[in-house]
Amino acid sequence: MTVLKYGVGVALLVVSFISLGASRVMAQRGAGGSGDRIPGDVELEKGPVALDDFERNALSVLDDIGKNQRFRNVPQHDGRLLRIMTQSINAQHVVELGTSTGISGIWIGLGLRQTGGKLTTYEIDADRARTARENFQRAGLSDVINLVEGDAHVELKKLTGTVDMIFLDADKEGYIDYLNTLMPMLRPGGLILAHNINPRMAHPPFMEAITTNPNLETVVRGGMSISLKKK
Repeated sequence: MTVLKYGVGVALLVVSFISLGASRVMAQRGAGGSGDRIPGDVELEKGPVALDDFERNALSVLDDIGKNQRFRNVPQHDGRLLRIMTQSINAQHVVELGTSTGISGIWIGLGLRQTGGKLTTYEIDADRARTARENFQRAGLSDVINLVEGDAHVELKKLTGTVDMIFLDADKEGYIDYLNTLMPMLRPGGLILAHNINPRMAHPPFMEAITTNPNLETVVRGGMSISLKKK
């Protein structure tokens, strides 16, 4: 695959991403339901509309996680963005660092269900991993998602093959290690998204890496960075 093949689509996605997040001060921990909205451009959105009964069930699971489970990872608008990115670049393999209880994994999984791809997601906390597996099962996405329990800094070394998209939402000091490990596997035109990128939480070595590497085009908006691997 060439960068040219994906360049136009990714460029449009970046424009949409910038518009979506421009007036958000920072990403906050939130649920899968509609009650986690924050002021800004996201207020122009309406809630997600299910395509079919499968999506209707998955959205109900996301809503239940947001209302009734303690641990969360991404708010709904970020989850929807992950799904759009996944599906729009026709991702076949997405790698996520930091499963938590599965909100982001379900959103990514909905995109991968359309592309025929798979998600490999890593979680170090046993309780969260167990809950995430249950949530993936409830959402009907267990066959799309492979959850690896353990220290991702160790487990990632076992990963092989090509990666189309990376989502970082784990230990912030570890972002640079994850980046260095996964960059050789990321295809040209692939994407790296990192959560909680703001002046308070962004880790300087990671920010230096994604903003000075000539092979990465990076923007930061609304508490998330998005980087395109050029070649």
